Parts: sequence; structure tokens; C-alpha cells
Amino acid sequence: MNVITRGIRNAFRNVIRTLSLVTILGLSIGLSLAMLLAHQAVGAKIDSVKASVGNTVSVSPAGVRGFDGGGNALTETEVAKVKTLAHVTSVTESLSDRLTTTNTNLVSAIDAGSLGQRFAGNSGQSFTPRPDTGGATGGPSSFSTGGGQSNVSFTPPVTVVGSTDPTNLSNNVGGGTFTLKSGKVFASNSTENVALLGSTLATKNNLKVGSTFTAYGQTVTVAGIFDAGNTFSNNQVIMPLVAVQTLSSQAGALTSAILNVDSVENVASVTTAASTTLGSVADVTNDSTRAQASVAPLQNIQTISLYSLIGSVIAGAVIILMTMVMIVRERRREIGVLKAIGASNVKVVGQFMSEAITLTMLSAVIGIVIGAIAGNPITKLLVNNASSGTSGGPTGGPGGGGFVRVQFGGIGRGLANIHAAVGFSIILYGLLAALLIAVVGSAVSAFFIAKVRPAEVMRAE
Repeated sequence: MNVITRGIRNAFRNVIRTLSLVTILGLSIGLSLAMLLAHQAVGAKIDSVKASVGNTVSVSPAGVRGFDGGGNALTETEVAKVKTLAHVTSVTESLSDRLTTTNTNLVSAIDAGSLGQRFAGNSGQSFTPRPDTGGATGGPSSFSTGGGQSNVSFTPPVTVVGSTDPTNLSNNVGGGTFTLKSGKVFASNSTENVALLGSTLATKNNLKVGSTFTAYGQTVTVAGIFDAGNTFSNNQVIMPLVAVQTLSSQAGALTSAILNVDSVENVASVTTAASTTLGSVADVTNDSTRAQASVAPLQNIQTISLYSLIGSVIAGAVIILMTMVMIVRERRREIGVLKAIGASNVKVVGQFMSEAITLTMLSAVIGIVIGAIAGNPITKLLVNNASSGTSGGPTGGPGGGGFVRVQFGGIGRGLANIHAAVGFSIILYGLLAALLIAVVGSAVSAFFIAKVRPAEVMRAE
């Protein structure tokens, strides 16, 4: 009987011990794989966060916040100065404006409600309830502008955004995630009078792809209809930047420029460089701090999972090592006999190593199953503990935000979306881990085997 066959058969000489060892070692390997899954899933999420969250710098006209504040629009000449800054990979330019009943036939899909009426009243206009509402603040209202105009119903405006990146809603006032429902997206350098309409705005005005509406006294064709995932952005019109600049008589004007930076680590330096370049004409902000805060708990999870992975592998190696040492001590007489009839140390060690590999491979099968089942729950448990101290949701800086609303999608929600997937590589890692544990566990036993002398064993027996 050859060395390998003898080693495999020896693994089952004591069934109870074999089952106990395989179960305990399987749990250790399963924990190792679960930690490896968590480490990989979190690592992928960190790369995703660094690539898409916090690697932008917002440039807006000084003193402007949304449609509030004051100041002058940026010019394309000014923005061109920051396009060539180091680490800036691309720039998304936009011009936001409002379409009202005086310059469009579109009807807003948003009802004014009490908040809309209050905001309109606080905009510097004299605002009073219409007589037919009995003084109620929630019904249709009228206002006067100081010139005596009255009995004019307030209708929320429709936001129009001219953009060089129409599918990126992060630089729009309402933000959201762009999903094209029908039609097609116009080219970033288009100059045509075409538009993408939010789904609720299109429904409100009975418009579909190919329909037309008027804006600034010109006919605009609906090129596509999109869903942004929120009511405000679904009431927006997105057009080519040049078209909005031309139609609104704001040639070369910009209300927002988003600088896309190659890495979150370079955001701070780009912010400083852009602020120095543009001076007092622009407010330059970034979300580097928020991005770093979102990555920090993920990095903690990576550290925990890595240490747990190392610990569980070491524990498995110790288990098999102690087991093999015990087996060697039990079989000293057998080892002595084998050596006495001519077996070399290499062959005897090979036999015990085959036994160790057999035990660990059986454990690996159990461990892979445990890792596959427990990987995702353990990852979610680690993530939930880490995300409990973070706050999610869209954010905008407290000053100089311009027309920009950066969408984080909710850090807490982003963490919750981490999913640990078991692939072929994980199974391979499990088998390699088992092989490593077997080799390490057999190393010390080989030392004891080499020290066994047949004459001494026979005399002791």
C-alpha cells in the first residue's frame, strides 16, 4: 500500500475523532472564508465610493445658493481656467433657469401647496389668499408685486437645466438618478432645441417623444423622457447647454461647473487650486470630508475582517497541528515499526501529511458551505454596526453651493447595499487555505517523526 493511500485510510481510523476534528476545523475554515468574503465585498465598495462619491469639486457663482442669493453668473472663459488644473479629468457645465407662465406653455407638475405659497410670499412679493378660498392658506392664492398687480394665481415654475452631461443629475437642483424611459439622450455638445422631460412633467402636459412645447418663445422638441426618482427632478427640463444659453439670452453664462477629480485624495488640492485661480468670482466647495467619513467605517470593517481572517487561519493551523502531534505520539510504535522495516523519514512524514491533507480537505468542504451561507449575514452584521454611526442622505455645503446638489445616495443606504458574492475564486481560496493549514500543521509533527528511533520504541514497548 503506497504512502498516500495509507495516509487517507489512517484519516478514518478513529471515526469519532475524525468527525469532531472535521467539524471544528470546518468551522474555522468557514469563518476564514466568511471574513474573506466580507473583506472583498467591503474593498469593492470602498473602491466604488472613492470613484463616485466625493471626487468632485463644485464651482458656483459667488454668493449664489440655488435660486437664492445674488451675484453674477460664471463665464465659460473663467471655467476654462480650471479645466486644465492637475488631476481634473473632466468638467460638467450647466446653466439653470426657470420657466414660468410668461415664457413657456408647460404647466408645472408640482402643486404649490402651503409651502410653495409661503416661499413665493417670502420672495419679496406681497402675497394674500384669494377671496374664493375663504382665507385658507392651502388653496389657490394671488399676490401683488408692489405695482398693484393682484388676483394672479401662483404656479410653481419649471426648472430648465442646460447641461453638457444630461444624464448626470448630481449638478441639478433636485439631484436624483437618471433613468431614460423613452426616446434618446442628446449629445453633450448639441446645440439643437431639444429637451429631456421629467416623467411627471411630461404626463402633466400630455407630452411624449416627438411632441413639442414652447420655451422662451421658441419651439422645443421632446427627445426623451426620464425618471429621476424624485418629484422635484421629474418636474425638470434638461436641454443642451448652448440651447439654454441662447434661448435665455445668457450666452457663455454658467451657474455650475463640476470638476471631476481622478481620486478623492486629490480633491483638497484641486479645491485650493480652483479657488486660487478663480478668486472672488466663484465659491469653490468639495465633499472630501464627507467622502472620507463614508470610507472610514468601511476601512474599519476591512481591518476587522482581515484580522479575523488571519486569526481563523492560525486557529485552524493550530488545531490540525495539535491533532497531528497527538496522533504521532499515539502511533510511535507504528512509526518505529515502519522505520525498522525500511521506511524512510520522508515516506513516514508523507503518510502523515496525506492524513492531514485528507482531514483538512474534508473540513474545507464543510467550511466552504458554511462560508457561503454565513458570508453575507456576517458582512451585513459588520456593516450595520459600522453604518449605525453614519448619517446618509443628500447634502450640500452650507455656503456657495450654487445650483449644485451633490447626491450621496445615503451613506447608510450605500453600506446596506454591500453584498458578499461567492465565486469560484472564493472556493479556490478555501481549498488553498485548507492545504496551507495541513502543511503548517504537519510541519511540527514531521519533526517528532524524525526523532523516533525504532530501537528505543521497541525496547519501550
